[in-house]
Amino acid sequence: MVKQLPTILSCKAEQTLVPKLEFFNSIGISGTTLSKVLYMNPALLRFSLENSLRPFYDITKALRIPRRKLPQFFRDYRRMDYKKMCIVAGNTSILRAHGVPDFKLRLWMSSNFNALLLDSEEVEENVNKVMSMGFRPLSATFMKALYVISRMDALKWQEKMELYRKWGVTEDAVLSAFRKSPLFMILDEKILSSKMDYYVNTMGLLPSEVVGCPAILSFSLEKRIIPRCSVVRLLQLQGLAIKFSNITILQRTEQWFLENFVIKYQEQVPEVLSYKGESGCTNLA
Repeated sequence: MVKQLPTILSCKAEQTLVPKLEFFNSIGISGTTLSKVLYMNPALLRFSLENSLRPFYDITKALRIPRRKLPQFFRDYRRMDYKKMCIVAGNTSILRAHGVPDFKLRLWMSSNFNALLLDSEEVEENVNKVMSMGFRPLSATFMKALYVISRMDALKWQEKMELYRKWGVTEDAVLSAFRKSPLFMILDEKILSSKMDYYVNTMGLLPSEVVGCPAILSFSLEKRIIPRCSVVRLLQLQGLAIKFSNITILQRTEQWFLENFVIKYQEQVPEVLSYKGESGCTNLA
């Protein structure tokens, strides 16, 4: 702690440090847990108790953060701003009013905090837009869809739509895919184009088949798509029948792929051992 924050040694123990330690103890952060929090973020002892730590705690209550999660929030406090937290608290109230469960809000805040730093009017507008697209607040995809909409303006959305239209995919098909897997719409356009090109022109899939399973657009071209499809093509050239579709092969786990296409055929077609999976090795152990 001293290496990270040498000025801690000049703090007045009774007047400055003890009240803060007592505060943490009063909200359930004590003992070993407190030691870990302060070790990870000793700057907490530099913040004002009345002007910073207590107001931040009040915001966590407004956000309905469970007590067991408080250590994590205080540990990460260095990257949070009180004014921003107030904005987030106000926006979560809007989402709650529309029926979004607290646990979904907490999951979203921990990974996409900045997406809630919008004007309340914009949040309300985005919520209504997402609901008009068929998403329901209780669904697993609602917050993901809201996140995407909050990051994309109308122009960016139309640019993505135009990209898929060039591949012969209808707007209805794209919207259907968005309802299945919202996050695919924020992928970089160049990356999307390269994946669509490989799927359609190399693997022979129809554009509608690709968009019909949008999750496969999030897979890495270099680490997953090309390596797996190369193994499958090698086996087919050897006259071996493959009973699984290309989409199924891409979707299944790395271990499943190894067992069904590498380990299974390593004696008949030793070349499959050149396969390098997502971890960068064949991983037959």
